[in-house]
Amino acid sequence: MKPLVVIGFLGSTLDAAKFGPSRWNKWRPSLSIAMQEDLRIDRFVLLHGKLHSRLADQIAEDIESVSPETTVDQKFLEFDDPWEFEEVYGKLLDFARDYPFDPDKEDYLIHITTGTHVAQICLFLLTEARYLPGRLLQTQPGGSVKGNVLGRVSMIDLDLSRYDSIASRFSIQTAEDSSFLKSGIETKNHAFNTLIDEIEQVAGRSKAPILLTGPTGAGKSQLARRIYELKKLKHQVSGRFVEVNCATLRGDSAMSALFGHTKGAFTGAASERAGLLRTADNGMLFLDEIGELGADEQAMILRAIEEKRFLPVGADSEVESDFQLIAGTNKDLSEAVSNGLFRDDLLARLNLWTFALPGLAERKEDIEPNLDYELDRYAEREGSRVTFNKEARDRYLNYATSSLAKWPGNFRDLAASVTRMATLSPEGRIDRSTADMEIGKLNRLWDNGAIADADGLAKLLDYETLNALDPFDRVQLNEVIRVCGESKNMSEAGRTLFASSRKRRKSSNDADRLKKYLARFDLNWQLVSK
Repeated sequence: MKPLVVIGFLGSTLDAAKFGPSRWNKWRPSLSIAMQEDLRIDRFVLLHGKLHSRLADQIAEDIESVSPETTVDQKFLEFDDPWEFEEVYGKLLDFARDYPFDPDKEDYLIHITTGTHVAQICLFLLTEARYLPGRLLQTQPGGSVKGNVLGRVSMIDLDLSRYDSIASRFSIQTAEDSSFLKSGIETKNHAFNTLIDEIEQVAGRSKAPILLTGPTGAGKSQLARRIYELKKLKHQVSGRFVEVNCATLRGDSAMSALFGHTKGAFTGAASERAGLLRTADNGMLFLDEIGELGADEQAMILRAIEEKRFLPVGADSEVESDFQLIAGTNKDLSEAVSNGLFRDDLLARLNLWTFALPGLAERKEDIEPNLDYELDRYAEREGSRVTFNKEARDRYLNYATSSLAKWPGNFRDLAASVTRMATLSPEGRIDRSTADMEIGKLNRLWDNGAIADADGLAKLLDYETLNALDPFDRVQLNEVIRVCGESKNMSEAGRTLFASSRKRRKSSNDADRLKKYLARFDLNWQLVSK
């Protein structure tokens, strides 16, 4: 076995004891290492300042008395301020660079129980970075041998499983934070999940403004609130979440709403108003549709972001508010800057962290988990649980994930759609007829010209098949189905459909012709004649 070397600070309090036999009745961490029966220490590098030289001599003598094979190597390490992180880290780094480490010939244990908390942290960081090429050693009181306090020791190899378990727990917590931002929805879209992971990192480490872009209804407002709730859970904000849609702020009232006003500042100002920025002090301000702000409001918002100060309407002195800002927009702010509608310096301030949320139509694989989420929200809101039967669920999802589903309102469209179906299912079960009725409504709302008769073809064909039809075939098939629905039997329908061509044929079997035509679309008389 290679010689084993311990490197650690002298514990000016923990290692101290009155000289005499009674000192053996106290647990002293540096001494306890040398007393371990299953740990042979060949050299103990004891770091201390000159002020504690006498205590260091005593500990060295005691170590050699209980472990004669251990050589104590005392090293002076002086700090002007042992609680000043930069100084402690710098001097320990110099020590690590100068010490003649030889990992091929010696093993090293870095004792982190003694020394100031700053010194312990620095030893950990230097070991993790491999400037100190060893394992961490921890000691704690407990256990005894022949009446002498022995204590316990444990070692952590930062390259092995003990440290991996710490890293794993950190990864799990990061994943939980990302899930929190997604409201617990098990999203499958890779680009969206990557986006949320990045937002989680930024939200946890930065106080800089965040800009959320994306179409209306893509979830900017909900995501902003979840970012706030996550930061509050981590004690990074203590104030309120204040949300305002800038499109609703118009004229003189915009300044007053945002920045507040003094009593008598203008006609009708009967009392002082704090304003939204001050209300968000120590919290978070979400300015949705920030591109709708006027030029004056933009200028004051920029100063409030940068200096945390602004002037209320009618006031002679500025007020302060330390808020974190999230801005949302469905516009191209760069284009707005080019058109003179948005300040370039404000965009530059917002553009440090910009995240573009995709629309629902770009996240078709996430429609199913969001469908379940909306059903849960309906149950919480209305106090009534509603579910799909399998046929209705498959039919609705088949349509919702097809190219026919436009989702221009994104999650607002989906939420409204689920609410309609749930409300029209008083027995708590959404059936096929309810799903078909909702699909027809969505097609009419979205003006899907691709479907000549949504309530006809959409009930008979799956939506990928329907969308793959040429307009000619779609119109023709829709007419065939209409005639079949008005006919008593297949022969009558065939005579109506082939009224001209049957006269030119020597023998006609109109029913067979109709049967073969329907079979091209996996249809039959029983389906189309209902």
